[in-house]
Amino acid sequence: MRAVETLELEGLGNRSYLAAGAAVAVAVDPPRDIDRVIAAAARRGTRIGLVAETHVHNDYISGGLELARLTGARYLVPEGAAVSFARTPVADGDTFPVDDGLALRALATPGHTPHHTSYVLEEHGRPVAVFTGGSLLIGTVGRPDLVEPRLTERLARAQHASAHRLADELDDDVPVLPTHGFGSFCSSAPAGGDATTIGAERGTNDALTKDVDTFVAGLLAGLDDIPAYYTHMGPANAAGPAPVDLTPPRRADASEIAARLAAGEWVVDLRHRVAFAEGHVAGSFNFEGDGRLATYLAWLIPWGKPLTLLAAGPEELAAAQRELVRVGIDRPAAAATGTPAGWARPGEALRSFRRATFADLAAARAAGERMVVLDVRRDSERAAGFVSGSTHIPVHRLRDRVGEVPPGEVWAHCAGGARAAIAASLLDAAGRNVVAVDDVFDAATAAGLTVPGRGVA
Repeated sequence: MRAVETLELEGLGNRSYLAAGAAVAVAVDPPRDIDRVIAAAARRGTRIGLVAETHVHNDYISGGLELARLTGARYLVPEGAAVSFARTPVADGDTFPVDDGLALRALATPGHTPHHTSYVLEEHGRPVAVFTGGSLLIGTVGRPDLVEPRLTERLARAQHASAHRLADELDDDVPVLPTHGFGSFCSSAPAGGDATTIGAERGTNDALTKDVDTFVAGLLAGLDDIPAYYTHMGPANAAGPAPVDLTPPRRADASEIAARLAAGEWVVDLRHRVAFAEGHVAGSFNFEGDGRLATYLAWLIPWGKPLTLLAAGPEELAAAQRELVRVGIDRPAAAATGTPAGWARPGEALRSFRRATFADLAAARAAGERMVVLDVRRDSERAAGFVSGSTHIPVHRLRDRVGEVPPGEVWAHCAGGARAAIAASLLDAAGRNVVAVDDVFDAATAAGLTVPGRGVA
């Protein structure tokens, strides 16, 4: 008897897995907040006997080392990974018993990293699932450009070969269980669904339907920006991450919040963008706690900058802490909960800005209003179409390029509203008059504002 439980890491666009037999389980690519994994095993009445990493991760801090330490599990790490802690090095073909009749077999699948390893879950010798990490994903593969630029093309070719190896060695009905591909920037393209099998990928995945040269050319042409914080993830994982501390941060009053802002530290308001626009502490930034907090805050904040979190309540604050430790932002310097009225000193005015739709933008233009339209989407998004006359600075570059935004009232937009809110908060903190366009980009087309498919002008 075996069961595989999926642990969603929605903010990072990843998944971890717990494959359990009757008494023993294996955790694959666990997140840093390992209490979730331990709880999942406890619910099933199993102990964790193995912890397996498909690779040294570039997009999040692994909880594997700490999970193995706490549970006494054997820690499986590909033998080619240069790490500085004790582990069981895994070579191609190695098999590890999990429980009665249940085993894990290693399959070398380089491409996402040079040492990448997939794991075939076998029940009585028959493959019943394959954990593919950053190798074969749903409709795509993991990026080959996160290790070293000189290796990118070589790793892209290795991805093609690894995908074919998986397809050649496994039956069509074997479920493919990847770590990346659900919004993670470790994926070379968005996932094409929620679940897949070897057979489904055989008929649709470019790595399996195209020859190697065509596949590699397309893969390299489609690579997007790399989040800045990725630079820190690999080294942290190779060194051996420290245990996490999710206890509440020290509470800050209004005077301390003001002092931290005056010192140039980051004060981040986690509330929904609508609430932030209606009123917030001057100088604070808006990264919604229920959005892609870890990805975008870690991408934009100067690494190591002291961080103070403002939240509506303790639950929002605790959820944000959990998200942030996954990307190495371990302990906020301080925090406060409540409302902006309690975060500002007496007599200190709150800031606010307008929100609008693309229809509002079209109407304002038609009325002759002067404005700056700022597109904060990524280059790849803009390449498919953009608002005529707009200025383009992706949100992850805006912090260093605020001075390049032309003078005037700035209408910031993205593809759905969340990144526009981040951008509006950055500009507002810099003293600019802003309007956050909280709308889907299709509405810009419907309003007659866009120029389709003209590159990134």
